[in-house]
Amino acid sequence: MTEHLIHAPYLISCADDAHPPVLHQHCIVLRDGAIIAITPSAQARRDYPSAVSTELPDHALIPGLINTHGHLAMSLFRGLADDLPLMTWLGEHIWPAEGRWVSHDFVRDGSRLAMAEMIRSGTTCFSDMYFFPDAVAEVASELGMRAQLCAPILDFPTVWANNADEYIDKALQLHQRYQNHAFVRVGLGPHAPYTVSDAPLLRVAELAREHALPIQIHLHETQHEVDEAMVKTGQRPIQRLKALGLLSPDIALQCVHMTALSEDDIETIRDAGASVLHCPDSNLKLASGFCPTARLLQAGITVALGTDGAASNNDLDLFSEMRTAALLAKTVAMDAAAIDALTALKMATLYGARALGIAEHTGSLEVGKRGDIVAIDLSALNTTPVLNPISNIVYAASSHQVSHVWIDGKLQLDDRRLTLIDVPALRRNAANWAEKIQSTHT
Repeated sequence: MTEHLIHAPYLISCADDAHPPVLHQHCIVLRDGAIIAITPSAQARRDYPSAVSTELPDHALIPGLINTHGHLAMSLFRGLADDLPLMTWLGEHIWPAEGRWVSHDFVRDGSRLAMAEMIRSGTTCFSDMYFFPDAVAEVASELGMRAQLCAPILDFPTVWANNADEYIDKALQLHQRYQNHAFVRVGLGPHAPYTVSDAPLLRVAELAREHALPIQIHLHETQHEVDEAMVKTGQRPIQRLKALGLLSPDIALQCVHMTALSEDDIETIRDAGASVLHCPDSNLKLASGFCPTARLLQAGITVALGTDGAASNNDLDLFSEMRTAALLAKTVAMDAAAIDALTALKMATLYGARALGIAEHTGSLEVGKRGDIVAIDLSALNTTPVLNPISNIVYAASSHQVSHVWIDGKLQLDDRRLTLIDVPALRRNAANWAEKIQSTHT
């Protein structure tokens, strides 16, 4: 198969051993969707004279961004219930709206909208926790987008299932259907300690070990959650999960939010080898608290970035999350060097791949990995001059400067145009849903 060369003046691999972190006037060589070489552009032109070339003279190349936590279909609830505290937002607005509107078609259409937004802003892989994950899997498979689908598990009935056993059974069925899929991986998604009782959590831990399934859970999202758990159970939620066997080195636990943490909590997470999925914009908007990311990273814990759903963010833009994560960490730690620009970029790429257990395939630009690549046009005034391209990307660039996106070597965004998604049809469909939702929401 013919090689494909992608040339740019700046290449940021995000690999652990990348020294220097920025390569100048380099080229990525792709064959059959994999990176087979990273070499100076002049050398690549000599070595591959018949290759197809993409010349990006004003751009930086980075790994595809990885959104480790979200609820994709909630993009159709964008703006539905803003400026409210978490439990009011959930109990009085989101859960009733979900009961009225969520269906296989709703999730399919909302997920397609979300995937279009994510690809357009440089995201090549996502993790989703929402109802009808089979519908999300269908769209991700169709588009060729990497996905981890954490099938939701709760104690109470919803439009997706009637009880915890049914949620778990549906999750296992989805896993069996997609266990050998190139892009879709299925995990278990117990919603939170306050919505899932001990018996289902014990079964989740057992199945995670038996089938090597990742687990993702909202955990220590607010101080109120921790305080309420102490009153009801006498245990902090993290300690309860440890007692139930979920916080263990033989389970890949992904802990979402983590804003109310003690030093003992951090040690427990570190000793279990669990990952933390930080959603800074959503946490700020819902006034949920501040994740101590610098302390977590210093403890050797993998910290990755997520957007959460568009109903609480209100976008799926990892450029915004990188910048917020870096700035917020500095203030929380009272240290301007707490998280630097390169670390923030790695949180959105390599660390995300590690958290999802796919770092052997993606998360950095290295020979042998798949061709998940993003090109960012740095010629805009807000990123001029380019004294430090990593700084420009994290602190100055907008996601609208993403010009090209490849997933597994396939061009998904070509000069800011989505290649596989009909955008006018997408807009019409979203408008139809909006009309329905607004007709019933008060």
